Amino acid sequence: MSVRGQPVVPATPRIISPSPTPSERQLDESLQDSYSGPITRSAARRRQRAGVVAELPIQEAIDEESDLELRRARTRSRSPIKTRKSNSNIAPAKRTRVLNKTRSKETSMESGSGVATANGHLAPPTVATGGWNWRDFSRSPSPLGLIPIHRHFQTLIHRHEVPRKVLHVSIGFFVYWLYVSGTQTSSVTPFLMAALIPIATTDYLRHRYASLNAIYVKCLGALMRESEYAGWNGVIFYLLGTWIVLYFFPKDVGVMSVMLLSWCDTAASTFGRLYGRYTPRIRRGKSLAGSFAAFVVGVGTAAWFWGFLAPKTGPFPGDEQHPFMFRGFLRLPRFVADALGLATSQSTVRGPVALGVMSLWSGFVGAGSEVVDLFGWDDNLTIPVLSGIGIWGFLKVFG
Repeated sequence: MSVRGQPVVPATPRIISPSPTPSERQLDESLQDSYSGPITRSAARRRQRAGVVAELPIQEAIDEESDLELRRARTRSRSPIKTRKSNSNIAPAKRTRVLNKTRSKETSMESGSGVATANGHLAPPTVATGGWNWRDFSRSPSPLGLIPIHRHFQTLIHRHEVPRKVLHVSIGFFVYWLYVSGTQTSSVTPFLMAALIPIATTDYLRHRYASLNAIYVKCLGALMRESEYAGWNGVIFYLLGTWIVLYFFPKDVGVMSVMLLSWCDTAASTFGRLYGRYTPRIRRGKSLAGSFAAFVVGVGTAAWFWGFLAPKTGPFPGDEQHPFMFRGFLRLPRFVADALGLATSQSTVRGPVALGVMSLWSGFVGAGSEVVDLFGWDDNLTIPVLSGIGIWGFLKVFG
């Protein structure tokens, strides 16, 4: 019989800690299959200071069809939310490969000059220790961050390269002025070589001395591409290509090659950047829009030079030693005319027809030399040389 008025005090419930204490572990070391809750970092550090080795939590394999409460009770990862979301969609095998690649990138990379670590920032390309390679003439896309002025004027200088294009186009008008003033090509080539030697020497020295390279980039950075920070300046190849065509080819072929370099390349770059994404890509960095613009400008330049400029302004003193290769007519080779049974008058075209054919071929050669990638060399060298070879070869056969 219970006594009324006397409250019944319930027994104190026993609270079981999910993580056994060190004393409980020492009392029952034989229970290897007992539950071991997750160990926090702070608890692991305290046990290490106390001389107790921290144990890793037991990996529990819970089936997908198991109780939802058990799956909800598992501890969450301490990784960021974005990392957890991205890793949840990756297969275990692929996740292991991604982690291995990430760890390998974070490790230090040994080089010949020292130890370099990847810190996520843009750095100048390292100079190859294995010697010079012809792929150093590569026309790879420019990064952003090596030349200070490119960071301040990203649209004007880095993206559209306005100062560089203005210089590019002005060379064509300078050649026009030299031509109408009666200057012969043999008088120009010594000046080109006199400018090429010190410019190439300075470019070589700036790659050897970082302080000189800093001054060079600070003064001429607006006219450079950032890929030229650790590579050769395009002016060297411009001067070299111009010297080759003016020294080895006839006067009209050399002048036309330099004009195609100056104007076709600029037109291809400008219209390719503006409308290249709307047209098919011919190759990496070259679109149909840019090539068509180069073709149109090349046709117009050839028609203007051979159809208007040369007849209206010449001849000049000394032209007998530097004759034109195109003289207003084109004819089939003799063996082709004989095979077709054509007379000389029937196998020859003159006047506007010959000028039109010559203009179309010049535009095709200019656009083709701008598209082709010859061993990765700079286009300031390949465009005039290939254009000169194409026009010279065409006139050699049909001229």
